[in-house]
Amino acid sequence: MSTLPGIPRIALTWLLVAQVLVILPHLVHLPLWMVALWLGAAAWRVQIFRMRARYPNGWAKGGLMLLVLAGVLLSRGTLVGLDAAVVLLIATFVLKLVEMRSRRDALVLIFLGFFCVVTAYLFDDGILAALYSLLPVTALLAALVGLQHSGFAERPWPTLRLAGGLLLQALPLMVLLFLFFPRMGPLWSLPMPSDKGVTGLSDSMEPGEIAELSRSSALAFRASFDGPIPERHALYWRALTLERFDGRRWSQSSYAELPATPQWRQAGEPLDYSIVMQPSGKPWLFALDVGELAQGDSRMMSDFRWQRRRPVDRPLLYQVRSWPQALREADAEPPALRRALQLPEQGDPRSRAWAAELQRQHPQADALVAALLQHFNREPYVYTLRPQPLGADSIDDFLFNTRRGFCAHYAGAMTFVLRAAGIPARVVAGYQGGELNPGGNYIQVRQFDAHAWVEYWQPGRGWRSVDPTFQVAPQRIEQSLEEALAEEDGFLDDQPFSPLRYRELAWLNQLRLSWENLNYGWQRWVLGYQGEQQLQLLQRWFGSLDWQRLALALVGSGTLLLGLLALWLLRPWQQRRDPQRQAFRRFEQLLARHGVRRQAGEGPRAFAERAGRELPAQAAAIQAFARCFEAQRYAGQPPSRAALRQALGELRRALPWRLLR
Repeated sequence: MSTLPGIPRIALTWLLVAQVLVILPHLVHLPLWMVALWLGAAAWRVQIFRMRARYPNGWAKGGLMLLVLAGVLLSRGTLVGLDAAVVLLIATFVLKLVEMRSRRDALVLIFLGFFCVVTAYLFDDGILAALYSLLPVTALLAALVGLQHSGFAERPWPTLRLAGGLLLQALPLMVLLFLFFPRMGPLWSLPMPSDKGVTGLSDSMEPGEIAELSRSSALAFRASFDGPIPERHALYWRALTLERFDGRRWSQSSYAELPATPQWRQAGEPLDYSIVMQPSGKPWLFALDVGELAQGDSRMMSDFRWQRRRPVDRPLLYQVRSWPQALREADAEPPALRRALQLPEQGDPRSRAWAAELQRQHPQADALVAALLQHFNREPYVYTLRPQPLGADSIDDFLFNTRRGFCAHYAGAMTFVLRAAGIPARVVAGYQGGELNPGGNYIQVRQFDAHAWVEYWQPGRGWRSVDPTFQVAPQRIEQSLEEALAEEDGFLDDQPFSPLRYRELAWLNQLRLSWENLNYGWQRWVLGYQGEQQLQLLQRWFGSLDWQRLALALVGSGTLLLGLLALWLLRPWQQRRDPQRQAFRRFEQLLARHGVRRQAGEGPRAFAERAGRELPAQAAAIQAFARCFEAQRYAGQPPSRAALRQALGELRRALPWRLLR
């Protein structure tokens, strides 16, 4: 039974199941009215099937579309953009169910479902999301099978098994296309979905902002080294260089956007490593100083940070070579030094006076820096995620009153004092350290590893990095943030279900590390398999590579794969032989040698009668074989190969040895 000729019951059932599976992963970012819309559309469709409701007319369909547009506008604030487009696509997928009348409409609905499955990857492209997407795809294939009018398609479980088999048969071809089909960049740029929560550093910094960021356990990036992994205290991942200070906030200088590459000289042994960076919505990349990136769309800016032409809106894999002992701008330009000495004209008088006193006591820059670090180490400063609010003169208030702060407080205060003492300095923001995953032998850096430190300049020696936080809380640099805040109980206190809070449970921590290692492999080898990685892999396989050889490899591999698949499906070696048909074929060949050939469409009896007329002396033997064949083939007589061979042998003996024609 069907709603209308062309849409069987089983197809409608699988379409309803497929819609549930397609919409389910979108629920976290869809407006709630979309759930009500699907429930209403499904109930309406069921009532149409039961002949208790009618199909919507033109006015009803127009009204529904206007309501959907209004709902998208109210919930998203616009009808343009990725978020709004996804909501409109799913709404179309839902409403098409109500107006579906024919098999053609059902096909359109199924194809819309495949598009909706793909849009889920815009919000979550992890391995669990990829595995889950196989469920709605299988349900959509089952609906496609159910559209066929046959007894087989009316049974739900055989239909599902056939859909699953079709999906499994497509996997080898999918892998082949994944490996060989050219990876193309996006044809256009779309803004990242606003629902896709991305945390990370911003292009400016107030002391309390990094403290808030350090309450997040979100992953920032993973780094895998080609050789031994450096010690934790050497892992300072640069993201931004902050030169401008307005009295409270540190931010990037407008000159930092200049494309001029700063002068530096390689020194010491380099470090080779790869980074898989999580989407940040920002254009900057992470690297140890001083890095060279094998990333075609990125460049080193004038302040040693690396930046892409467009934001990182999906997991990004890139290769880096760094020289930690490199000499950076031994002869800096005067404008760059003036920017590294900039201070507001007014404010923080006690800090300025202290800087002048330090300058008189320590004329050499290294000595003054050492005195500052010693001051942070000996005085009762406290490293905390809960610093007290600072007044209008924030540097004075921190250095001489509260003395409680996070890394940004110490880096900002030290940079201010160095500038006030006439030493060019700036704040560097990024991440420090990271957790070693022994299963994959890589470092994973999270948002709570966000850090700020200081670099100051000396003639002939260039920029040198120092970290005042190490003097206050060395365990933060040498161990982890959790160790540094052990007495404060502030580590991830607003994320009670984070497995990172229970790392003391060995079995749970091992389970977490194994799962993260699996996700790292997924991001590195699947999501990170882009143009450069594909070219490197194919060059290792085929040597020098051009588009012609790649096309030949793709076509040849595809042909071979399809041929093997056809052999596996058809299995000609397993086809059962038909002894009756083989005996009749020998009968035809025997008469053909004597000039009597079977005509197209001529049945066995008609052929035997005509052969008897043309060979009257052998008519009895011909008719005897034909009767034996018909009795076994069509009259239900038990098959007997011996009887057919005997009748065929009598005919052969009755025919003359010499051919008549």
